[in-house]
Parts: sequence; C-alpha cells; structure tokens
Amino acid sequence: MTNNSTSPTRLVPPVGGFQEIDGRRVLVHRSGSGGPAVVFLPGAGAVGLDYFGVQQEVSRFTTAVVYDRGGTGYSDPLPLPRTAAAVATELRELLRAQNNAAPYVLVPHSLGGFSAHRFAQLYPQDVAGLVWLDAFHRDWDDFMPPAASLAAVERMAPGGEQLEQMRPALREMFAELYALVNYPERMRQALADARVSDAWAQVGIAERTKLAALATELRAGPNIPDVPVVALTVVGTDPAQQALTSERTLREMRDGHTRMDAALVSAVSHGEQRIISDTSHHRLCFDRPDVVVQAIRDVVDRARA
Repeated sequence: MTNNSTSPTRLVPPVGGFQEIDGRRVLVHRSGSGGPAVVFLPGAGAVGLDYFGVQQEVSRFTTAVVYDRGGTGYSDPLPLPRTAAAVATELRELLRAQNNAAPYVLVPHSLGGFSAHRFAQLYPQDVAGLVWLDAFHRDWDDFMPPAASLAAVERMAPGGEQLEQMRPALREMFAELYALVNYPERMRQALADARVSDAWAQVGIAERTKLAALATELRAGPNIPDVPVVALTVVGTDPAQQALTSERTLREMRDGHTRMDAALVSAVSHGEQRIISDTSHHRLCFDRPDVVVQAIRDVVDRARA
C-alpha cells in the first residue's frame, strides 16, 4: 500500500492510505485485528471515513475496514455510475490485496446495499454475515409508492445552482455530524470541506443516475446467502425530506421500507430486523453508533459461532 502522498490537485485523506487496483489508487483504512473482518460499503455521495467513528468501536473486537470505491471520495476518478459487479469485483480485489482473510461481514449503507448483494451473489463463500444499514434492496420498487420508486429517486438529484445554495448549510451539517462521534479536529474540517466540494457533490449525483438498472442487474442473480443478517430499518424522517414529501407518501415509504427489510431477514435462517425511529437515513451512524456497533457485534458473534 502506498502512503498518503498525492498530486497537488488531489485531496489528501486525513487518515488511511492507497491500494493500487488495476493501475489506480483506492483509499482504504483498516483498524483492529481478528476475524471475520467487517467491511463498510458507503452510500451514494458518502465516503469510507463517514463510518470512521463506528469503525473505531468495531476495531475493539475485530478487524474493521472502510474504503472509497473507485471514482468516489479520495480514490482515483472513474466514469460513473458503475455496475454493481464492477464495484463488487473491485472490493474483493482490494480486500485480498490488503491480506484480509475471507469470509467477511459486509455492512452496506444506502446505495452500498446493491454492491453488497452483488458481492454476495458473485462470492457467496466470502460472506460471513450482513448488517443492513437502511440499505437499498433490489426489490425496492415492489414495496415503495410510485413517488419513491428508484426512477423517481434518480430524478431527485439537485442541480448546480441548488447545490451552491445548499453549500453553507451542508458544510455546517457535516461539521456537526463529525463532531457527534468525536472525530479528531483535523479530520472534521478536512472531511467537511471535501464533502461540499463540487467534485464530490457531482460524484454523489452521478452514482444515483442508474439505480433502476442496478436493481435489474441484481434480480438476474440469486438472493443473499444463508448467513446471519441484521437489518437496521430507519423510520425517522429527515426534515428536508419531510418538507418535500406529502405525509401520505412518507407513511407509505416507512411502511414499505419496514416490509422490505422484514422480507430480507425472513429469507435467511438467522435474520433479525431492528426498527430505528429516533434518527434519519443519512444520520444513522452519527446519531446511533451504539445500535450500529451492537448489530455488527451480534453478527460477528453469530458468524464466529
């Protein structure tokens, strides 16, 4: 793995280093020891270090890995969006290059659910368990109202002018989130600035442009393997979402999401759903790191058993 040095035009990660995969650099940061290793799969627009606070707690009882998939965050750029298979293959190569022994406990958040499911389809022997952090599911459209379909979500991305108007509020929000889980001061500022940069904002938009296609890709393959699964279903509502969505649609979304995750865990022998009502989708790992860490610990323990 190379060190953190980079060209003057590239952002320097506050922690972690780079692993070369297919001639390009992928950011990775590993903490802890032992197995099974826990691997965090970020949501769209998120980066691996958004899960740093939870990672540090998990590293107390096993190896914990965060990374930026190719084309996102501190990793080298790639054309986006990518197929779930491309992301899954890259992740497996990264974990092997870093000498992380399989099988792994995958912890996908939001868009990361598609990548985790594809990883499990391609490499079922490499999956020891799953912790579903309010993640996307291939059957999303079967449970959600039309106003919240994957195609509708694709169209919700803000434009350039709207992003510019949102930038000060977003910077303040990210600074507040990173303070909640005691990020070192040098990390808070660096991450908050990077998260509101034009480049990272455009990456988040690009990754949301083919959600329906990703679901179709996954439907061509099998269900998740029969491994321990805990799904954290967030039913709290983000104030911004509440302002833009009718109460009826929000209610249908909460109900659909709850039923969707219930179906996910019922498909395996050792599955459990936990409803989280006191936070919102993007704040889960910041407001409730305790429930996230406990879910991971439970799946790690079941995988070890």
